[in-house]
Amino acid sequence: MRIAESVAFAGGGIDRAAWLRGDAAALAGHLAAPATRVLPLWRGKPLLSPEGAGFLPFGHPLLAEPGGETVFLGLDDGAALFARDVSGWQPPEGSDLPQPGFFDATEQRHPDLAEGWRFAELRAVMAHLSRADAELAATAKAVLGWHRTHRFCSACGQESVVAQAGWQRACPDCGAQHFPRTDPVVIMLVTHGNRTLLGRSPGWPDGMYSCLAGFMEPGETLEAAVRREVAEETGVLVGAVRYLASQPWPHPSSLMIGCHGDALSTEITLDPAELEHALWISREELAEVLAGTHGRIRQPRRGAIAEFLMSAWVADRLD
Repeated sequence: MRIAESVAFAGGGIDRAAWLRGDAAALAGHLAAPATRVLPLWRGKPLLSPEGAGFLPFGHPLLAEPGGETVFLGLDDGAALFARDVSGWQPPEGSDLPQPGFFDATEQRHPDLAEGWRFAELRAVMAHLSRADAELAATAKAVLGWHRTHRFCSACGQESVVAQAGWQRACPDCGAQHFPRTDPVVIMLVTHGNRTLLGRSPGWPDGMYSCLAGFMEPGETLEAAVRREVAEETGVLVGAVRYLASQPWPHPSSLMIGCHGDALSTEITLDPAELEHALWISREELAEVLAGTHGRIRQPRRGAIAEFLMSAWVADRLD
């Protein structure tokens, strides 16, 4: 495994068993099997246990809570794994309510679960999950989120129905088929000698900076997207670009494509609609940021590809 596959949500090695998705009889048999496990998600938050992802037996009472769809995730040593949306469940009175904004730190506990089991924001725990659990939780969050926001046919407007074990929606009116989407995003470590370029978006928590990033546009290569985004946001020109690593990012449905870009200029001209501030920082200062000892810039979230890119550059491991 390359070091690039050590980012959260990557390298889990899930057997997705896509050939089973259209076999209704085989799936029904798996659902009836004692070894089958289901991961519930509540309003985008996966269930977590003290050991990792909170998979439950198929007959657990929590899975009878109202919600959305059920998705087949794959096989684990022959046992089937599913995800189930239980967003219709209402937490008991007095529970913390989800908080809107950049990050929801609240956790919700279901009365039918043991101590330590809770629904929580995936970004808060991604670095602490096993590779397999992280990939399964990210897959479940992305696909179930797609179902919640893509219920209607984009061709004719008719409400579509779930097909292929949750991996497709089919329109009963015009016959159109719709599939879960993934939006490619370039995220780039831009360097000039011993310095790298960081920026912060409006509304981010105080002290939070990261690598620049942006959605790719139709007709663009990775290299062109990196150069365009950096130039649009900061006015910095980028020359050579190379791919480093990728990370599925289910917030809601992106693929973060990590790249390294060599800056040809250093003068910063901000686009205030995109960035609140940007700055060049030395490798030595970035080491302090990563250690959590920098006085002005907060430590990046562990498990995010930005933290991986920064750490690799500081360690001279951009491989």
